[in-house]
Amino acid sequence: MKPIIIGIAGGSGSGKTTLAKKICQQFGFDQCAILSQDHYYHDQSKKFDGDGGSVNFDHPSSLDFDLLAQHLEQLKKGQPIEVPVYDFVTHSRKPISEKMNPVPVVVVDGTLLFSQPQILNKVDHKLFVDVPENVRFERRLRRDVEERGRTPEGVKKQFLAQVKPMHDQYVEPSKKFADHLTRDNFDVASFCNIISKHD
Repeated sequence: MKPIIIGIAGGSGSGKTTLAKKICQQFGFDQCAILSQDHYYHDQSKKFDGDGGSVNFDHPSSLDFDLLAQHLEQLKKGQPIEVPVYDFVTHSRKPISEKMNPVPVVVVDGTLLFSQPQILNKVDHKLFVDVPENVRFERRLRRDVEERGRTPEGVKKQFLAQVKPMHDQYVEPSKKFADHLTRDNFDVASFCNIISKHD
C-alpha cells in the first residue's frame, strides 16, 4: 500500500490542524492519519531562556525535517514509523515515541513544510491555509496560553520578534508551491472526492 500524502502548510494559527482533522473525518479515521510538524522539534530544553526568549521555534533549523522526510518515505513504502513526542512545557523531546502505522491517506501539517525541498518531494497534494495575520495571532495567543502554559506577554513578544519575521521570510513565500490556497470555506468533501477518484 502506497499512502497518499497530503501536506497542509500556512501561518501559525491559520487552522491547519482543524483542516487536517476535517480531511481525516471525511476519509474516515481508520483510513487516514495526521502527522504534525510539531512532533519534530529539536530538544531545546538546554537553550530555552524564558517565555518569548532567544530560542526561535519558528526558524526551520529548530525542526528535524530530515527525520520527518525519512518518516514520510517509510510510510510511502508501507512501513510503520516511530513518531517523536515533544513536550511544549519543558521544550524537550521525551524519551518515548508513538508508533504510527501506514494508512491509505496521511495528512502532514506544519508552518514550514513547503519551505523544505525534502518534504515537498514527498507530498502528493499541497494545501496552503491563507488567513490574515490578526486572526492567526488571536488563535495562537489562545492556544499557547490555554494548552501550552504560556503567558500572554510572552506569546505577543515571540510573535513580533520571531513568528511574524519567520512567516514573512519562509512561510508566506512557500505558498507558491501549493496546489490549492484555502480559507475557512474550503470544500473538504469535494477535495477528498477528487483525490479518491484520481489516486
